[in-house]
Amino acid sequence: MLVIDKQLQKVAKHYEALREYKKHIDTMQFDFSEEEFSYLDTPSKAVLEAYLKRFSSLQDYLGAKVFRSLLDISGIGYSKMSEVLADLKYCVENFSYLEQVVQNVFEFARRYNASIELPSK
Repeated sequence: MLVIDKQLQKVAKHYEALREYKKHIDTMQFDFSEEEFSYLDTPSKAVLEAYLKRFSSLQDYLGAKVFRSLLDISGIGYSKMSEVLADLKYCVENFSYLEQVVQNVFEFARRYNASIELPSK
């Protein structure tokens, strides 16, 4: 069995679990407000937390493992200088987007901990 086959099995397992969690979340009619969250029972909160953890885990796994394997099996060298430079150009050109995401993350965290300092622009 190829590495990508094992990876895709893992992706499918995570995806199926996410679909099940999503179905359950949809039936909760949860509006994602802090007030409503405080009234949720423990099993419902656990489903939301499991969904979030599984979602981020799958996202990380795709980026760290699966995409590289897909490049390998397709014959695209992911270390070609032209691709590295294209990626670098994209990253430089889209810095303002990443900067805004980082700023939003810190502003959100600061709502819950006023001692968090915002990064300087």
